[in-house]
Amino acid sequence: METRERADAARNRAKVLSAAAELFAAGDPRSVTMEDIARAAGIGRGTLYRRYPDVTSIAAALLDEHERRVQEELLRGAPPLGPGAPPHERLGAFYAAMADLLETHGHLVLGAETGGKRFTVGAYGFWRAHVLALMREAGTPDPEALADGLLAPLAPEVYLEQRARGVTPDRIKAALARLAGVLRSD
Repeated sequence: METRERADAARNRAKVLSAAAELFAAGDPRSVTMEDIARAAGIGRGTLYRRYPDVTSIAAALLDEHERRVQEELLRGAPPLGPGAPPHERLGAFYAAMADLLETHGHLVLGAETGGKRFTVGAYGFWRAHVLALMREAGTPDPEALADGLLAPLAPEVYLEQRARGVTPDRIKAALARLAGVLRSD
């Protein structure tokens, strides 16, 4: 049986997500606190904590829809991002899609996936499983040891630092496409 969200709970959720999105976009998302979000949303901290245990969960809720789109493309989209292309082309397309996601929503990814938190979010598990599958398809030796290394350039701190240094998204994508070449079997 599906439970319906109460109208006041839905309003509070919308206020929280809107306030958090503004706070994350305005400055360093790592410095946003639950108190900041509650104050900006105009709700009590207890109300906030009933739905979200921490800032990371709020950032993840905001990011979820964007990541789901990329996941859907990986599973059912057209090649090279979707099935049907060689593994190195799919990895290059994945890198480009993730660079686009980071370019648009890097502040949310930074709020949700900083440091060790990165490894505990569901999306990271999905990205890792995708990269592992591509490496296995390519016959890459010891894919378990390499998977996190291939995902490391997509850490929000890395991507945003590169952008702060003036590296363009196109240059980042080109470099990542070269890195994807490790899966070439020729």
